[in-house]
Amino acid sequence: MSRVFAYCRVSTADQTVENQAREIASAGFRIEPHRIISETVSGGVQASARPAFRSLLDRLEAGDVLIVTKLDRLGRNVIDVRQTVEGLAQRGIRVHCLALGGADLTSAAGKMVMGVLAAVAEFERDLLVERTQAGLARARAEGKTPGRPARFTDRQRAEIAKSLANGASVSKLAAEWGVDRRLIQRVKAAHVEG
Repeated sequence: MSRVFAYCRVSTADQTVENQAREIASAGFRIEPHRIISETVSGGVQASARPAFRSLLDRLEAGDVLIVTKLDRLGRNVIDVRQTVEGLAQRGIRVHCLALGGADLTSAAGKMVMGVLAAVAEFERDLLVERTQAGLARARAEGKTPGRPARFTDRQRAEIAKSLANGASVSKLAAEWGVDRRLIQRVKAAHVEG
């Protein structure tokens, strides 16, 4: 007989997993309290790197079912979620997501859903790259230089380089110019290379 586990995750300590546990119970899943695994960790942390999830992986056996309320409980990254679901499927563990109508993500239909989600994520990433490149090209065509404006003029950089060559310290010059030491160090590095 298959066992049913729930994985409930929140990102911060001021949040609670109570709503997720209630949602799972409302969907008709009766899960023994010791099989409800909860954890407070960012969704950006890979599932396999989370302590409670790793412990859950050790407990799960072929034929078991893992319930999550939403895919983002497993992770924010579609690739990580997909790898997690595929790894569980290879072990014979089914994964159900309530937000997707309780779909078993390891079934044929679930795999299709995961494929579509992965394709949408890739499409969004490609659109972002295209928009960024188009914006940079437009800025260059308008004669603008992408990035932050230069902090120093050529004359100021020459003055700083001369002071450095005459023995002034990076810290002293940073204080004089009212900038972070790193800016003076960049001028120094550029002068040494040039």
